[in-house]
Parts: sequence; C-alpha cells; structure tokens
Amino acid sequence: MKKMLKGFTLVEIMIVVAIIAILAAVAIPNFIKYRRSSQATACVSNLKQIQTAKEQCLMAGDSSFAKLYGATGYIKVTPTCPAGGSYTTGDSTTDPTCSYSDTDANDTSTWHSLNRASTGT
Repeated sequence: MKKMLKGFTLVEIMIVVAIIAILAAVAIPNFIKYRRSSQATACVSNLKQIQTAKEQCLMAGDSSFAKLYGATGYIKVTPTCPAGGSYTTGDSTTDPTCSYSDTDANDTSTWHSLNRASTGT
C-alpha cells in the first residue's frame, strides 16, 4: 500500500500568500494615515502645553520665558514633536508653532498647529 503524504499543495500556499498580500495592501496605507493623524494630535497637545506654560510665565511677570523649561520651570521636560519637527516658542503675542505646521493643506487632521481661529478658542 502507498503511504499518503500529508501537507499543503503549491496552489493552497499561493492562495494564502495572495490573501495576505491583499490584506497588507489595504491595511498599510490606513496604518500610515492613522499614525500621521495621531502624531499631529500629540503635537497639538504639546503646543497647547507650551502655550499654557507661556501664559503662566507672563502672569508671573517673566516675559523672557527664562523659566519655561527645566527642573524649576513650568514644563519639566522639553516636549518634542512626535513626527520629528521642532517647536518655536515665539514671543508673548504669538502662539508656539511646529516646523510641520500646515504641511498638508488638504488633510487638516495632520496639521501641527493650534488653529485658534478655526476652533474659536
């Protein structure tokens, strides 16, 4: 009697690989989009934190923002943009900005700016 070999055929393996490739083709672009959106949200949160610390400095009478960051400052650890941008504190009349602000004009979910005019705050 012949012994039956157990295993998968080449066609079955090719079908599984094709299904995985289709799922990856759909999932990877969405993953990238959601990652960019979450980085922008974290960046805006950091900008709000910087703005609040600036306002506290101004109320304390420090318009040079010398005690903004550091162990004795209003923000203990200097925040960094999760997307790799850099923050500019600005002066007392301007909001802090990120170097990635409004880089994608079509997708507002990826803007790295406070957008005070559009939010009404």
